[in-house]
Amino acid sequence: MKAFFDSNVAIYAFAEDDDRRKSIAMDLLARHGDDFDLVVSTQVLLETYNVLVRKKGLLPAKALAYVRMLTTYDVVTPSAAAALAALTLAAEHGLPPYDACIVQAALEGGCDRLYSEDLQAGRRFGKLLVVNPFDTAAHEPAPAYAAAAPQAGSRAASPRRRKA
Repeated sequence: MKAFFDSNVAIYAFAEDDDRRKSIAMDLLARHGDDFDLVVSTQVLLETYNVLVRKKGLLPAKALAYVRMLTTYDVVTPSAAAALAALTLAAEHGLPPYDACIVQAALEGGCDRLYSEDLQAGRRFGKLLVVNPFDTAAHEPAPAYAAAAPQAGSRAASPRRRKA
C-alpha cells in the first residue's frame, strides 16, 4: 500500500508540542518509510519547512535537514497538467485549490491512502482513501499503529534511499 503524507502528518512527526500526534505520525513514518511506500509532494516539503520554522520555531537548518530526509522517499513534482487536474478536482468536489493539489499529487503518486488531518476522513477519490490518523475513529485502528512502532535504533527517522 502506498501512502501519501499531507504536511500536517509530516509536521507532527517532528514537532514537540503534541506527544500523541507525534507518536502516531512517527509510527506511520516508520511503517511506510521502512517499506519505501511513502509519497510526498513538493507542496508538502515547502509547507512542512514553513510551519516548522515560522510556527514551531525550529532553526531553518534543522527544518531543512528534516525536509531533506523526506526527499529520500518518493516526491511528486506537479506539472502544469497536474495543476489543471487539481483545479478540476477543486471545482468538481468543492475542495480548496491547495487541498486539491494534495489529492492530485497522491493520485499521481499511485497512493491508496492519503493521511491528512485537513480533508474529510473516509472520502474517496477513485482508489484513494482519505484517512485522518489522529482521529480516534480513524479508518485504521490505533492498534495497527502501535504494532508498527519504531524499535530502538529504527532507521525510520534517518535519511533513506529509495529502492531502485
